[in-house]
Order: sequence, then structure tokens, then C-alpha cells
Amino acid sequence: MTDTGPNLTRLYLLLYPFTALAVAINLFMLGLMGQAIGLPAIAPVTALIACVPLGIPVNWWVTKWVRGLIDEAEGGK
Repeated sequence: MTDTGPNLTRLYLLLYPFTALAVAINLFMLGLMGQAIGLPAIAPVTALIACVPLGIPVNWWVTKWVRGLIDEAEGGK
């Protein structure tokens, strides 16, 4: 089978901004929900800073998932 789709590195770099921002939004929302049990809120800036390292492993998983979807759509599986 020939690989005609984007390679994993290019796909990883393309998806990273979207994945990192999704992580930041989820962290912020988790901080808001944590207030219900007495935890302090997470500031939006703190969530953005924390999303940089946390976005790396999440983006790897998302990239593998999207690549699998591309392969399936192209009839590779």
C-alpha cells in the first residue's frame, strides 16, 4: 500500500494548535467545576500555560486517531 496521505509528523504539527487549545479549554472548565467541591478556580492564562506540555501527549493520540480515520476513509483497513 502506498502512503498518499500526510505523514504523521506533518499531521502532528498541523493538529497541535487545535489540540492544545482544546486541552486548555477543558482544563479551564475542569477548574470551574472544581469550585463546586471547594477547589480554587484555574485562571484562563494558567490553563493556556499548562496546555503546552499537556497538549503533546494528547496531540500524539489525536494524530494517531486521525491518521487511522484517514486510512479507513482511503480504504487502507
